[in-house]
Amino acid sequence: MTTVKAGEPGTGPARLRRARFATAAVFCVHGAVTGSFATRIPWIQEHARIDAGTLGLALAFPALGAAVAMPLAGRVNHRFGARAALRGLLSLWTLSLVLPGLAPNPVTLCCALFAYGAAAGMSDVAMNALGVETENRLGRSIMSSLHGMWSVGALLGSAAGTVAAHTGTDARLHHLVAALALTAAGLVAVRGVLDLRSEPGEAAPPRFARPPKAAVLIGAVGFCAVFAEGASLDWSAVFLRDVLGTGAGAAAASTTAFALTMAAARLAGDRVVDRYGAVRTVRAGGVLATAGGLVVVTVRQPAAVMAGFGMIGLGVAVVVPLAFAAAARSGPAPAQAIAGVATITYTSGLIAPSAIGAVADATSLVVSFGLVTLLACALVAGAAVLRPGAAPVGGAEAANREEPAAIRP
Repeated sequence: MTTVKAGEPGTGPARLRRARFATAAVFCVHGAVTGSFATRIPWIQEHARIDAGTLGLALAFPALGAAVAMPLAGRVNHRFGARAALRGLLSLWTLSLVLPGLAPNPVTLCCALFAYGAAAGMSDVAMNALGVETENRLGRSIMSSLHGMWSVGALLGSAAGTVAAHTGTDARLHHLVAALALTAAGLVAVRGVLDLRSEPGEAAPPRFARPPKAAVLIGAVGFCAVFAEGASLDWSAVFLRDVLGTGAGAAAASTTAFALTMAAARLAGDRVVDRYGAVRTVRAGGVLATAGGLVVVTVRQPAAVMAGFGMIGLGVAVVVPLAFAAAARSGPAPAQAIAGVATITYTSGLIAPSAIGAVADATSLVVSFGLVTLLACALVAGAAVLRPGAAPVGGAEAANREEPAAIRP
């Protein structure tokens, strides 16, 4: 990461392994905040006294806040160093969990969600940039498993939130306890990450700047993957219920199975990437996701359609982690490139559910998932933009990351 070139002393193999586990814990904490929030959205809606349409508008504000704030993360890293920056930004994110539940009306809820999203976006960029630098020093892929730990955190947070909702716990109390616990866990985890700092005299990155062209192309690949992920996660249960006529239990199980599939694929994805390279992995994933999409739109057996959604999840699971890694290698401003890719993928996650709904209203859910299938197919054509550029993982000796052999520390 260009803004933090100078490394701390003593970054031998043992220290790098500890840094990897610490960074994974950071990702888990970050995901747990999202899971904790998502399960209490109905309570927050009732507390703010808003209808479904207003809630949909309010839920756009986290992505808006993230898009505005993400470019600032590189400057924060430059000024304070990677560890201190992550400590502050992650704490802002975990503590911001309390804000939405305190909002008594739509205006305050939108403001709270904007701040919540801004904290999410800045900490997301900081931890991904640090994850990429840790991957670079280890000389092997870890980004997929880091994002897998984020998914694990989201599942843990949602499980705790489900228990809180089931017992009728006030979301303000639930989120206060969760925020304090996750802040403490985050502070402990950050102590183990690499402490990287800018070179003396290095110019600070701009507060706001357009992402480089390479990051836009990489972000487009991430856009396709996140769109397919968001559409499947939010609409798979509705698809099984409305198109296939399954019961509520089976429909809900499809969503849970999809989330578990994504988490498992990300946790296992690094070995595949190390063996076959990023481009081949994404191409194969695109083929698998396309096949899954075809099953969803052509088959009318619930078990087969659930398997099709699982194939989509397996196919797109590692794309976003690889997009962040490719962005960091794409030029002289990794933090800026990561922020650009993150903004594009956040935007995709924002528009996917509403776009699927709009297409379904105009045509049908089957046609909506035809669009998902086309985007999955685009991964096959776009995978080449993830090929390593001038700053590959592992240094000059690993210049062709597309070769299967991994560089060992």
